[in-house]
Amino acid sequence: MKKNLVKKSILGALVICVVTVFFYYDLGQYLSLEYLKSSQEKFQLLYEQHQLAVIAAYMAIYILVTALSLPGAAVMTLAGGGFFGLVLGTVVVSFASTIGAALACLVARTLLRDWVQQRFGGKLQTINEGIDREGGFYLFTMRLIPVFPFFVINLVMGLTTMRLITFFWVSQLGMLPGTIVYVNAGKELAKIDSLSGILSPSLIASFVILGLFPLTVKKIMQFVRPRVIGAGQPKEEE
Repeated sequence: MKKNLVKKSILGALVICVVTVFFYYDLGQYLSLEYLKSSQEKFQLLYEQHQLAVIAAYMAIYILVTALSLPGAAVMTLAGGGFFGLVLGTVVVSFASTIGAALACLVARTLLRDWVQQRFGGKLQTINEGIDREGGFYLFTMRLIPVFPFFVINLVMGLTTMRLITFFWVSQLGMLPGTIVYVNAGKELAKIDSLSGILSPSLIASFVILGLFPLTVKKIMQFVRPRVIGAGQPKEEE
């Protein structure tokens, strides 16, 4: 028990230190779309000279931002499309975002679960019942339809009984379509070098897809969800 408390204290102190440094030194300015766009040529040249190192550094920053629920994940996703293109960008962002989400889930589970269980046990039980009833599909639906912010899902799922490995692969699959849409939008944004580029058909199409994606997926899930859940329920004997 004492050993567990020491681990929680160390992890909590580390998280607080990193978050404090992030906001105190205003490091979020380096994760803004304006900064990344202004530094695009410099980053592109660096990437051409040191591809693996740049990919590794990008993933490390993305994982850290996501794991600590810091602002900037959406911009990092767009940047991934701009720096690496659609295919490589999707692969890099998909794994970085999922690893970061799993770490955020683990941090929430380690630091907050016992406290939340004591204070909000009834509400948490409702979520756990949903997970028990629907399995990974419960999380899959939330990942596919971005009703709740990305970091909120990571933290809330950390307070449930869902296994971390299940959280990881379901999140990977559920976030993949949205990741492709965002990375593609970032790829198109990177091509803009003048105001006329804003009106390019490819960029307009990317943002139309970005806008229609949540609504389209929601309609599809309204049709699929009852059938998937119903198929998993035992049939009542007549």
